[in-house]
Amino acid sequence: MTAPKELRVSKDRKLLTVTFPDHRPFELPAELLRVASPSAEVQGHSPDQRVTVPGKRNVAILKIEPVGNYAVRITFDDFHDTGIFTWNYLHTLGHEKEERWSAYLAELAEKGLSRDR
Repeated sequence: MTAPKELRVSKDRKLLTVTFPDHRPFELPAELLRVASPSAEVQGHSPDQRVTVPGKRNVAILKIEPVGNYAVRITFDDFHDTGIFTWNYLHTLGHEKEERWSAYLAELAEKGLSRDR
């Protein structure tokens, strides 16, 4: 996967727009990026260790730092910063945004959790 042409954080820090060459821009909410972080803290070390992260409705992006030529590290205002978002992963999130968001909301409901706590 080639690097995006542009990564742009909205003024309110709640949306990351990712533009890959030859693709329309993907708008990824900070909340989705946070709850789908590729970090071991969220994803675990196997699928059955994955954590459903509640209470991130108002999370914002503090900063984005390059990691080599293949990824970025996103720091959120809850100070989570251990996920490395590769170009492939950002591309996948952009294409699967609706499905992943629906699955996240269903997981919250199933576990009695909320986006607010």
